[in-house]
Amino acid sequence: MTLDEVVRRRQSIRKYDGSAVTREEIEQMVACAQLAPSWKNSQTSRFHVVMTADKLLEARQKGMLGRNFDKTEGVGTIIVQTFVGNVAGHDLHGNPDNELGNGWGCYDAGASGMLLQLKATQLGFATLVIGIRDAEALRAVLGIPDEEIVTAAIAVGKRKEDANRPPRKPLDEIVRFY
Repeated sequence: MTLDEVVRRRQSIRKYDGSAVTREEIEQMVACAQLAPSWKNSQTSRFHVVMTADKLLEARQKGMLGRNFDKTEGVGTIIVQTFVGNVAGHDLHGNPDNELGNGWGCYDAGASGMLLQLKATQLGFATLVIGIRDAEALRAVLGIPDEEIVTAAIAVGKRKEDANRPPRKPLDEIVRFY
């Protein structure tokens, strides 16, 4: 698949067929995610991978809020993405380098998370980034260290059905040329 084909194929899928995702496939996704740029090459993104059926159920029951429990039924894995706080966007003493502070960690996590999703798509999987989740419950279920900030949970699995992609805004609404 070309990059354009992968990008167009990647959609937020909310129905999965129950297929497993292997450790090797996840390692390929994370290895691709590691290639994302990060503030001063700090590489603060972390990935907590939920693979076993019992841990998946526990993470879904305790960590997925609202309808996200149902939207993650049949996923092969949930990857909880975090970043180490007070590093990206900070000096060597932990002081923010500019007004964004830990926002740079979020930026870096977004870049690596997107590469992970694109690699998953290339490997034939579908993804859903779950922002409405209980970060503290996921932290407890997975033993995520306190210095890591939970940014998202990413469901990965085989799609049960395609989704309709909502139309995108016209370019003249989102870009300004100078």
